[in-house]
Amino acid sequence: MKRSYSKFIALGSVVFLTMTYSCKKLLNKEPVGTLLPSVLANKAGVDGLLIGAYSMLDGYTTTGGTSWESSIDNWVYGGIASDDAYKGSNTTDQPTAVPLENHTVDASNEYLSEKWASCYNAIQRCNDVIREVPLVKDGSVSAAYGAEVIAEARFLRGVYHFELAKMWRNAPYVDETVTYAAGNYKVSNPGPIWSKIEADFNAAMGVLPNTQPQAGRANKYAAEAFLAKAYVYDHQYSTALPLLTDVMTNGVTSQGAKYALGAYEDNFDATKRNGPECVFAAQMTANDGSGGQNSNEGDDLNFPAGTYTGCCGFYQPSYTLGNAFKVDVNGLPMLGTTATSVTSYNSDNKTTTTATVNLPNYNVTPLATDHGLKATDPFTPPADALDPRIDYTLGRRGIPYRDWGLCGGEAWSRGDVVAYNPIKNVFNHKDIASTVDNAAGWAQNQGTADNYNLIRYAEVILWHAECEIDAGNLAAAEADVNQVRNRMALHHEYWLHQYLNVATPEGGFYADDAHLAANYHISPYTGQFVLNGKAYALSAVIMEEQLEFGMEGHRFFDLQRQDAIYGGPAGASFMANTLNAYIKADTRISNPVLNGASFTAGKNELWPIPLNQIDIEGGALKQNPNY
Repeated sequence: MKRSYSKFIALGSVVFLTMTYSCKKLLNKEPVGTLLPSVLANKAGVDGLLIGAYSMLDGYTTTGGTSWESSIDNWVYGGIASDDAYKGSNTTDQPTAVPLENHTVDASNEYLSEKWASCYNAIQRCNDVIREVPLVKDGSVSAAYGAEVIAEARFLRGVYHFELAKMWRNAPYVDETVTYAAGNYKVSNPGPIWSKIEADFNAAMGVLPNTQPQAGRANKYAAEAFLAKAYVYDHQYSTALPLLTDVMTNGVTSQGAKYALGAYEDNFDATKRNGPECVFAAQMTANDGSGGQNSNEGDDLNFPAGTYTGCCGFYQPSYTLGNAFKVDVNGLPMLGTTATSVTSYNSDNKTTTTATVNLPNYNVTPLATDHGLKATDPFTPPADALDPRIDYTLGRRGIPYRDWGLCGGEAWSRGDVVAYNPIKNVFNHKDIASTVDNAAGWAQNQGTADNYNLIRYAEVILWHAECEIDAGNLAAAEADVNQVRNRMALHHEYWLHQYLNVATPEGGFYADDAHLAANYHISPYTGQFVLNGKAYALSAVIMEEQLEFGMEGHRFFDLQRQDAIYGGPAGASFMANTLNAYIKADTRISNPVLNGASFTAGKNELWPIPLNQIDIEGGALKQNPNY
């Protein structure tokens, strides 16, 4: 969208800097020096407004905060707050991120305030589009085009409200009727807004075309997939099921390609973006004259601290995530739990604590890593059988790291907290000239053209599996999960191989099984869902989502929606039990952020509503439980 509509970017930026008042003050400050809507009442004006609404998908904020606080990939809220990752570095750098990871956050946290402000800024841009279209009287906007533009704006409004609903659940819904002029700018949050989000997506689905002239624009199937996702989060599985079936049967990308699962790594390659697995993505560009502002600035902090970037090691994959890729002798995930005696060390007060914890079976015996070793110390990667997705999800010492060379492990991290490095958001070195930018005026090689997939096709398939389980169709659910697993099980060409020449990693990789990068093993299920029942089937799907989408910012919210506290099928305190077991397991090696931490059931499943917003709204906003 940014690239295709680049001639309107400046217009869109000016429009919104003048028309939309800061969402840091939400809706109660009268705009000053605005452009009159009549000035924009033509096709160029409407298109500029729509581009302004799309441009907020990357989370780049105009409210005075930083892009990583409001990033669309939710690396903080969905990643380091879950068992996916740690905040690397140390407790003094970006200290306001620390309480988000260790669940001590309060309503004054600036990260939360910026995420809230960014979302409502974006929503107001969508509402500006919807308000403007009826004002066009010069004939430049046909009725059909006007309806499509409004549908796109409603789709985007649904996306931004979805972000708020995931984070806070009880967030205000703001439509085009909420304005200062109308005197109704004080907003409240009486409860969940899923029905209104669903209405936006449903309306968009009924109008949007199957294909679009630009790859970044939403089509009918993107709206249908988001509508189904909303129903899944709303636990209306029977309503979501036929929508997901239609997306799987008939769905195409905005460019008309049938949805399909290709090479796993292609989803994280800027040169192959908007491929057949992309249902909808935030579009990122580099070297476009914006100084990196149209790149994936939300991930500025999230690169290995060495090599081709100098910063910053803030999004480091956890030991638990690495262990999750271990498989049994049949090439299946190690489901189930085992009561395990765990000794956690706290370097702050030099004490150890021993407790019996129900750990996931994969987490009982950790994978060997180079934690504590010097870069010059010898290290051999573990020979454990592993799901091949591991080395496209995290970097491990001695394993090829894209075309950068063999991963340096802990030497590449920051703060000696963990031996693993992020990789999904990282660029290929051979493409650096065309896909990488310097961002934020300081982040060398850290503004990338890697799109962020808000929904990719594998998610649609696994949501379909969840709905089949709810309906009792366990064999059908297993077939869905196998469809995702067979991407790797049947295509060894998608596995990571050794370099042809380790001294020149940009020269490519071997393609035969004799030169695999590690001991990979993955197989489909063979009747276990029906044999073991509904609870087993659900745990297998949740596990598949963890493996498939690790480090993509979904994990916290996947755990949240499965918890019975908000109607999920996985049982009471599912999320708290999962994350508390993770904290115990991963503080077997001291972590300055997680030492002594715990997740409180009935509280930490949601984030506190920002205090400054409660103050601004004069009591109309109510705080989430137990904050």
